[in-house]
Amino acid sequence: MGGVVVRVRLFAMLRQRAGKDALELELPDGARVADALAAVDDLAGGLPLVLAVNREYAAPEQVLQPDDELALIPPVSGGAHAVISAAPLSLDAVAARVRDPRAGAVVTFGGTTREVAWLDYEAYAEMAAERIEAIVDAAVQRHGLCAAAAEHRVGRVPLGEPSVLVAASAPHRGEAFAGAREIIDAIKATAPIWKAEEGAWVSGTRPPAPS
Repeated sequence: MGGVVVRVRLFAMLRQRAGKDALELELPDGARVADALAAVDDLAGGLPLVLAVNREYAAPEQVLQPDDELALIPPVSGGAHAVISAAPLSLDAVAARVRDPRAGAVVTFGGTTREVAWLDYEAYAEMAAERIEAIVDAAVQRHGLCAAAAEHRVGRVPLGEPSVLVAASAPHRGEAFAGAREIIDAIKATAPIWKAEEGAWVSGTRPPAPS
C-alpha cells in the first residue's frame, strides 16, 4: 500500500510536549485532514486541534498533498495592516498609520500585560500576519473605515507593556469603535498566537475551521 510522509509544524504547548518544532507523519495516499489529526491524538492530549494547510484553516475532509505546508493549531489565546514583531509596540506609531483627512474619529485599543510579571507570546508568524491582514481588510470594508491597522508582539512582554495594538479611523466615531472592536475580537479568536503566563500556557479557544 502506498503512502506519503508529511512534515507538520508545531507551536506553543504542542511544541513543548513533543520537544521539537515539527514532526513527520506517515499517512496513506489520499489522506485527509481528519486522518492527520487522528494520527496526533496522543500528542493532542484532549486539546481540540485544527490543521492549517498552506496557512489556511482546513476542513476535516480536505485531501492532503505531499507538498502542502502543514501546521497543527492548538487553541489560540488570543502586511501593510498587520505586523508581528518581537520589538516593543508603539500606540502613537500604529495610530499614525491610520490618520486620514477624511477621518473625524481615530479609535485605538491596546492590550497590556496585567497582574503577572510577564507574558510570553508565540505565533505561527507567517499565517498570523496573513490572518490579521484579512481581518483588518474585512473590517475596513464592513464598517466603511478610512484605514485600520493591527500589531501583535511576540516573545516576552513585561507587566504594563502592550502585546497587541489596534487602530481604526472613520468619518464618524461609531464606525471607528465598531471596526476596532471587530478587529481585536477576531484576532483573539482566530489568529494563531499563543501566550504563557510566567511559563504556563494559557488555555484558549479552538479556532473555527471550514465545515
